[in-house]
Amino acid sequence: MRRQSLIAACTAVLAAGCTLAPRYERPAAPVDADFPRGGVYDHQPEAAGAADKSRSAAGLAAPEIGWRDFFADARLQQLVELALRNNRNLRVAVLNIEASRAQYQIARAALFPALSAAGSMTRTRTPKDLTLSGKPITTEYSVGLDVSWEIDFFGRVRSLKDQALAQYFAQAENRKAAEIALVSAVADQYLTMLAYDDALTVTRNTLATAQESFRITKLQFDTGTGSELALRQAEGVVEQARANLESQQRLRAQAENALVLLVGEPLPADLPAGLALDSQDLLADIPPGLPSDLLARRPDIAAAEQVLRGANANIGAARAAFFPRVTLTGSGGTLSPTFGGLFKPGSAAWSFTPQITLPIFEGGQNVANLDLAHVQKRIDIANYEKAIQTAFREVADGLAARGTYDNQIRSLALFTSTQRRRLELSEMRYRSGVDSYLSVLTAQTDFYSAQQQLITARLQRLTNLVDLYQALGGGWLEHTGDTPRPSDAAVDYAQAPGRAAGKLP
Repeated sequence: MRRQSLIAACTAVLAAGCTLAPRYERPAAPVDADFPRGGVYDHQPEAAGAADKSRSAAGLAAPEIGWRDFFADARLQQLVELALRNNRNLRVAVLNIEASRAQYQIARAALFPALSAAGSMTRTRTPKDLTLSGKPITTEYSVGLDVSWEIDFFGRVRSLKDQALAQYFAQAENRKAAEIALVSAVADQYLTMLAYDDALTVTRNTLATAQESFRITKLQFDTGTGSELALRQAEGVVEQARANLESQQRLRAQAENALVLLVGEPLPADLPAGLALDSQDLLADIPPGLPSDLLARRPDIAAAEQVLRGANANIGAARAAFFPRVTLTGSGGTLSPTFGGLFKPGSAAWSFTPQITLPIFEGGQNVANLDLAHVQKRIDIANYEKAIQTAFREVADGLAARGTYDNQIRSLALFTSTQRRRLELSEMRYRSGVDSYLSVLTAQTDFYSAQQQLITARLQRLTNLVDLYQALGGGWLEHTGDTPRPSDAAVDYAQAPGRAAGKLP
């Protein structure tokens, strides 16, 4: 039944002049038609009034906003520029496009006749009693052109070509996704470094305050007006602050190493001055649009769809394997028993060999290949749907976070102020003899913790905006208003060696 249905399909294909690949239909998006609403999702910058902000996206979608306009920090902008020029993962992504382009050209070349020039000399010995001429050794010289061409009646070669082309487009979209992810990763890592700088400042201030408290407490203990319990408590605060300082210095150094890896070279000494963490002014009022917009905005989704298109074309090649392959081979030139007679009149020779190969028994190989092609397509459909679901979740998470961080930071800033005042009052009560040193110790710990929480929340707010910008497809343009580059656009590495990505012929 399968072979009969394929024969019927083949008849329609020959009449239509196309391949045996099934008609491609984009799977329905397995997500809701809208992003979540209500609750935290209603507290978005555009709903709260973006006009109060110094910098606004002005209603532009993320893919239309250049990363130089999204980031206000000149130091961060230069780091992103360096990373786009030097990052090795991005270079690999560009080279993968080159490799896929070559694979496509290989598959495409099979559509055309193969022409080659050949020259040969054949010397043969035959037993004398088996020769007509009586000469046991004969010599034959030939020179000419050989031609071979598979007539693609059933679209096998065209399906393989289409599959290679889809793979090329998928690699181009992967490169675009890699570049967008790199812009986001550099920004996230840079902001993490700034957060460690702020944390180190807080810890150093805490250590200085603890050392002063320890000095006073030790003086009181030495003069007999203070207890050893208070002395040891003060000493413990100093040692804890020192331990925190060492830990944060280590993490700060490792964060810089991670940034150097992303940038692809040591951080230059002449980088412009940067902004502090609480001075970063990222665009926050980017409209999310609809989930269906992600199909056009997200290169990872576009890459998954190209892989699916390739699987669809591969089914056509698997179907064509059930039908005859028609190959035409021929040669033309001259033939002579002597080298000098190759180009004399009467030495012309030619041959023409049409060949039809029909599969009769292959042990189920063709059937298994077709089954495999169908299974692979179902796998690619699932991967495509998962890519959409992942994108939907990333945007929804970003919107939920964007709607809560501003209020959280505002509350944490007020909480930090209360803890600072509490510490001042606790120190006054302790010095007045009203309270024990334990209240001062507790107040110091809570104030330090509140400062760290505020720094962490500020970092998370900024990295969430960066990640939301990426999740919505932003980061491909350098400047707002630029004409978008093709996904396989050439790359100018300036001083970097290597060949850039090229266009398909």
